[in-house]
Amino acid sequence: MGEAASRRRARTGGGAARRAERSAHRVETARFIERNIPLFEVLDEAALEIIEANGETVLQEVGVNFAANPAALDRWREAGADVQGERVRIPRGLARELCAHAPSRFTQLARNPEKSVEIGGDTMVCAPVYGPPFVRSATGGRRYATMEDFRNFVKLGYMSKWLHHSGGTVCEPTDIPVNKRHLDMLLAHMTLSDKPFMGGVTEPSRAADCVAMAEILFGAETVQANTVMTSLVNVNSPLTFDDVMMGVLEVYARNNQACIVSPFVVGGAMSPVSVAGTLTQVLAEVMAGVAYAQLVRKGAPVIFGTFVTSIDMNSGAPTFGTPEASQILYGAGQLARRLGLPFRSGGALCGSKLPDAQAGYETANTLNAALLGGVNFMLHSCGWLEGGLVASFEKFVMDADQLGALHKMAAGVPTDMKAQAMDAIREVGPGGHYLGCAHTQEHFKSAFWRSDLLDYKPFETWDEEGARDTQALAAARVDSLLARYEAPPLDPGVAEALGDFVAARKAEMPDAFS
Repeated sequence: MGEAASRRRARTGGGAARRAERSAHRVETARFIERNIPLFEVLDEAALEIIEANGETVLQEVGVNFAANPAALDRWREAGADVQGERVRIPRGLARELCAHAPSRFTQLARNPEKSVEIGGDTMVCAPVYGPPFVRSATGGRRYATMEDFRNFVKLGYMSKWLHHSGGTVCEPTDIPVNKRHLDMLLAHMTLSDKPFMGGVTEPSRAADCVAMAEILFGAETVQANTVMTSLVNVNSPLTFDDVMMGVLEVYARNNQACIVSPFVVGGAMSPVSVAGTLTQVLAEVMAGVAYAQLVRKGAPVIFGTFVTSIDMNSGAPTFGTPEASQILYGAGQLARRLGLPFRSGGALCGSKLPDAQAGYETANTLNAALLGGVNFMLHSCGWLEGGLVASFEKFVMDADQLGALHKMAAGVPTDMKAQAMDAIREVGPGGHYLGCAHTQEHFKSAFWRSDLLDYKPFETWDEEGARDTQALAAARVDSLLARYEAPPLDPGVAEALGDFVAARKAEMPDAFS
């Protein structure tokens, strides 16, 4: 299929694509964040050494399960691990030695080269919410997500200046069969946006479909030599790697595509209630998963993932934006940096049912922790509601707007001659004001970050315009963005080849909804 796409690209020539590019409506996308501020480190050297030593002990003495995956067991056995049944006990130091082969920083290509992102080091890449089966809007309420909803979220992501990445399963389109929806979702990311995207992870053959589609879009040689997808591989905490997730990781690692190895932990249920105990388990799980990716293909790009929330001991419901979750995020970031791996965590996480004050407080706590904790890939950056069960249109644009504040904060405080403003201080002198001075006139347009959504108007103006709250303002912005949306240009031959591939794969299998 990659060869067919190459022939089709050659046949159409680049003229049509170039003409489309010249006439296309340009959408501004900010460059990925590069931090110029210090990180917050919650653990001292002694604490880090204790957790690292305990993590090695867990791998050596307790071990991890690689369930229903004989090939994985064989790889570990050949690498020197003690394999008994499905339990793999990894000698002290072996996992860390294997992790050292993974790159500390890599580039994920976008089909628009200007929107490619660097993941690792001092960067932070923001991607939207992932996985909710429900959506919520101010007019439609809470309901099961559809493919139309999915496409609208991709369009909103494309139109959002501060969002660098199109994401993956922004919502779960329940009107499409389970075994086919990955094709429609990836097609939407590839055609409705030109930002980087994630591949499917629900079954190894579906991951293989995503690689094949990426080869149509980018070319087979480009895919094998570069990373064009970053995909989420969850660990079945505690200490279990199932055959589906590992099968997906094997597909992507073999093809040089990045995986986020991410324990999915609800503290007190799937990990110890203590921060140090949870960090020990997270470290052990991540090292085992990253090391296994290197057994599949040495040098395969992998991200140290952490998704941890605490639990309400009265109701059993997960909680978000809590101090303990932030402490784990900060600590995991330190452990990832010591391993030399890019770090994924954070997001616009909240437990609220509506985009209300609770959602705002909890989201702000996590977004700021992600910035200061050294997160390199922030999944769930916008749109998350109700503990991840719901993707909210209004909260999507509310959160995407606030990502602009993170960009501003990450830039740090300049102290060059203009920033020192000594000329302004001399000009104004005692008792004056700065509104009309030359320095203010030169810099007022860019001096302060300004929300594109929140209301700063006087009461009288706000009241005359309908006394709208933030959710109402966000609903209007959703409508405005979708009304102004124009698809980014794509070579017609490539678009045709992608459509043909999706149609052919769907025709090969009956619908399945489980």
